Amino acid sequence: MTADKKRILTINPGSTSTKIAVYEGEQAILQTTLRHPTEELQVFPSIVDQFSFRKELILDALKQSAIDIHSIDMVVGRGGLVHPIESGIYEVNDEMAEDLRKGVMGEHASNLGGLIARDIVKDLHNVKAYIADPVVVDELQDVARISGHPQFERVSIFHALNQKAIARCYAKESGKQYEDLNLIVAHLGGGISVGAHKKGRVVDVNNALNGDGPFSPERSGGLPVLQLAEFCLSGKADLKTVSRMITGNGGFVAYLGTNNAYDVEKAAENGDSKAALIQEAMFYQISKEIGAAAVVLEGKVDAILVTGGVAYNPHAVEYIKRHTEFIAPVHVYPGEDEMWALASNGLMVMNGEVEGKVYGRSEL
Repeated sequence: MTADKKRILTINPGSTSTKIAVYEGEQAILQTTLRHPTEELQVFPSIVDQFSFRKELILDALKQSAIDIHSIDMVVGRGGLVHPIESGIYEVNDEMAEDLRKGVMGEHASNLGGLIARDIVKDLHNVKAYIADPVVVDELQDVARISGHPQFERVSIFHALNQKAIARCYAKESGKQYEDLNLIVAHLGGGISVGAHKKGRVVDVNNALNGDGPFSPERSGGLPVLQLAEFCLSGKADLKTVSRMITGNGGFVAYLGTNNAYDVEKAAENGDSKAALIQEAMFYQISKEIGAAAVVLEGKVDAILVTGGVAYNPHAVEYIKRHTEFIAPVHVYPGEDEMWALASNGLMVMNGEVEGKVYGRSEL
């Protein structure tokens, strides 16, 4: 069977849902979202305890869609919080499965992606399970790791799956190789990451999760350090509260009481001056981060790529273009299709364009 007829099952577990898709080559023949009401998940002490529950729902959904599990030729799960690794697609081996179960870099629903993928393929003949470009992809150049104090180090946590997929998409559209281009990719979603892609490697990027770079609909981004330290030591909040201020209750949530960027966009259009100012401030910080990435690439930038849900906002696109097009042409890819990104990684392996990498702590 040719690669364009082989079937790839993709699995993307989120906090309250599990998205699955089945692709025949580049064509999706099934895409569905399995919702998990909070009361259903509350019975599980930890995320890893949801493993069997979510797996059975996936198998049931495939059965209801008349897709024989034995017709699947590859399973690609959303990459979880494993140890930092280079970009690529990795077969889920014993070491990775153990790290996903333990949550070595943190507990997140995406950790279940590789675990469920691996369990599904164990009963299938000559079928392998993979993860692709998890958020902990780390290709930082050494100088980018220096924070300003040896007690702290800058780390790479960003929207690697979507950034890499969009960068390759642009390269293909341009008739060029991703590895031959210098690109700036700005992912604008619930979190925001701006990566400097130098010849196929993300040599610098803001930590989009734990407080770095632009603020976003629900994350605070970089904060005035001494003010933050004074607040932490004031006795007004514990570590959990501060963590939630930085991730989850920052950005639009803190200023405007919502993480819905579309609602903020409409409020600004309808004359809400505070919404307009806060929204503009986010666009301003994004543009500054793109400018910083241009410096990393010594001004040699082939294109700036804007993606994520906020890229649907014409005001965001216009603002970013106005402030950054002097650097390089701006191309917009609204939204993010994580299922397609996972499948495209699997298809590259099937087509022999790339080889699946081996995860091993000794190599990290």
